[in-house]
Amino acid sequence: MYLTRFRINTVLRDARRLLSSPRTMHAAVMNAFPDVLPTDTETPRVLWRVDRNAKAEVFLYIVSPAKPDLTHMVEQAGWKEQPNWQTYDYGPFLERLATGERWAFRLTANPVHSIRRKDGEPTKVTAHVTPRHQAQWLLQRQESAGFRVLEKPEEQRLLPGGDEHELLVHDRRSQAFHKPGQDAKAKGKNRVSLVTATFDGRLEVVDAEALRRTLTQGLGRAKAYGCGLMTLAPAE
Repeated sequence: MYLTRFRINTVLRDARRLLSSPRTMHAAVMNAFPDVLPTDTETPRVLWRVDRNAKAEVFLYIVSPAKPDLTHMVEQAGWKEQPNWQTYDYGPFLERLATGERWAFRLTANPVHSIRRKDGEPTKVTAHVTPRHQAQWLLQRQESAGFRVLEKPEEQRLLPGGDEHELLVHDRRSQAFHKPGQDAKAKGKNRVSLVTATFDGRLEVVDAEALRRTLTQGLGRAKAYGCGLMTLAPAE
C-alpha cells in the first residue's frame, strides 16, 4: 500500500472545479491508476481525502494499492516548476502499529444512519447533521475499527455533556450532484446528497489488525466521494 500527498494550487480554475465536485475529483484520482478497474472487488480500493488547512493550503491525500501517476493533476491543479506530490511506502508503518500506541488522527467521513419514519416502511439512509450526532456516529464505530478515542481529563471538559473526548468535528459540508452517465429522465432518481464532516482527535490502538483494515479500507460510506480515509500522525 502507498500513501500520497498532493498539494493543490487553489489559484487555478481547474483546481477550484475539482474541489467543488467530489464526483469530478474522484474521476481525476482514478485516472492516476490505469490498471485499477472500478469493478475489481479483489484489489484494495483507492481512498482519498481533501484537507483544507487554509485558503491557499489544500492537500489531496490518497491511499492506494499501487503508486499513482498524478501528472495529469499537475496540469490541472498543480505547479509545473516544482514537485507536486510525494508517495510513500505505507506498508512498514502499517506493520509497526501496535496495541496501546497513541496517535493523533484525522478522518473525513459521511456520518449516516438508517431510520424508519413509519411502521411498515423500509428504512432510509439519513445523514447526521449536528456535530454532536456526528461525533456519536464515530464513537459508536471506534471499537470495531480498532481504536478508542481518548477521553479528556475532567478539568478540561467545558460542557456538562458531549465534551468527554479529545475529538473535534469541523469542516462540515453538504453537497448534491448527479451520478455520471445518467440520462435526463433518470436524474431525479440518481441524485446524490452528500453530508461530510472532518474529525480531528487523539486515539489509542486497541486492535492493531482492525485499525490496519480501517486505514486501508476506509470507514463508513461514500468512499468514492472522498470519505472514509483516516490518517495518523504522532500525538503530542
